[in-house]
Formats: sequence, C-alpha cells, structure tokens
Amino acid sequence: MQTGGFQNHPLMRMTLAWTLLFAAGLWVTNAAMYLKRMDLTPSSVQAYYLGDAEEYSQPRSAASMLEVSHAHLATMGIMVLLLTHLAIFAPWEDRTKRWIIGLGFGSALLGEASGWLVRFVSPAFAVLKVACFLTLQSVLAVLIAVLAMFLYKAGQGHRRRE
Repeated sequence: MQTGGFQNHPLMRMTLAWTLLFAAGLWVTNAAMYLKRMDLTPSSVQAYYLGDAEEYSQPRSAASMLEVSHAHLATMGIMVLLLTHLAIFAPWEDRTKRWIIGLGFGSALLGEASGWLVRFVSPAFAVLKVACFLTLQSVLAVLIAVLAMFLYKAGQGHRRRE
C-alpha cells in the first residue's frame, strides 16, 4: 500500500473494494440498528437504557448489555483498525491521520461505554452516546468515501497505463 503496489495489482484492488463494500454495509446497518432503538435525542437514549413507563419497556439488563458489548467491541475494533490502517497510507498530513484515528477509536469505545454509563451511572451520559454515535458514523463515512475514491483513482491510473 505504502509504495502504491496495490495500484498495479488488480486482485489487491478487488479485495480492497470488497472490504469497503462490507464496511459500507456495516455503516448502514450500524445506523439502522441505532435508529431502530433510539433517535438522536438524549431522552430517547435514556428511555432505551433506563426503560420507559409510557412504553412499558424495562431497563436494559447487564447481561444483555454484556452480550452487545462483546460483539461491538470486536466488530468495531477490527473495522476501525482496518479503515484507519488503510488511511495511514492516504496522502494526508500526519496530524489529520492522528485525528481520524483518535476520533475513530475514541468514539467507538466511548460510544459503547456510554450505554453502560447511562444505565448504571447517570442519565446525563446520554448526550455522550448521541455525540459518539454521530462522530463514529461521520468518521466511518469519511474513511469509506476517501478510501473508495483513492481506490477508484488507482484503478483509473492503472487502466490508462495499459
């Protein structure tokens, strides 16, 4: 990647394109799953984690939250690792790369932790949950779009040389 070898290797470009397609699918399903349960207001986050008498919903149990966290920590950790690792080779300044890496991992981890904080510490952490969701989705969207554009340009350059 660093030396541009993927530009001349169609199988490398193909695997990266498929990976970005899966990443885009994760981005869409992540948003759909979040928005199925909550909206972008702290009150909806509080109702989801703490229960809502008007909706007859119970507070989230620690056991169910543990199952979700187990899957999310692995999935998000690997996806953010993959996308930020590829971004390291993008023609961005190191400062930009540091920010995107920090925002990606930070928002994924804090987003997961914030549900626990809402449920077991304070409902005030609902604002953090919303902010982390929006930040993570934004970072993933930027990474997917920029990497797809980078991959597309690499493929176009290879076709011109043929």
